[in-house]
Amino acid sequence: MRMRDRAAAQTEVEFRIEEEHPLDGVVLLALRGEADLHVAGELRDRLSIAVDGGATAVVLDLTEVTFVDSMTLGVLVGCAKRLRAMGGELRLVVTGAPIRRILEVTLLDRLFPLDDTREEALAAATS
Repeated sequence: MRMRDRAAAQTEVEFRIEEEHPLDGVVLLALRGEADLHVAGELRDRLSIAVDGGATAVVLDLTEVTFVDSMTLGVLVGCAKRLRAMGGELRLVVTGAPIRRILEVTLLDRLFPLDDTREEALAAATS
């Protein structure tokens, strides 16, 4: 392995999902790492579990996400549609310009409410 490849491998962040239940009916999922086709199924399952468990609002914190691909975006669209049909919503916390840009270019910033902080997202989800 070349020195550059080793350095890149050491800086890669393993994908993780951390879950919190800050309020009744609200699930907060904080993602970390690359949200791509390799983890889209895991994300879909976690979102389904949240909705099946009675969440009417899901806040997805993308603050520590370094990349989002079309598979992941499709998972988010599916979850948003499912929640809307039940009178709920999916909110995204997006602080990084690259992820925000992906959402803007795909016009998904019109589908998902984008918040700058978890606190803003949680406040909006409960109002």
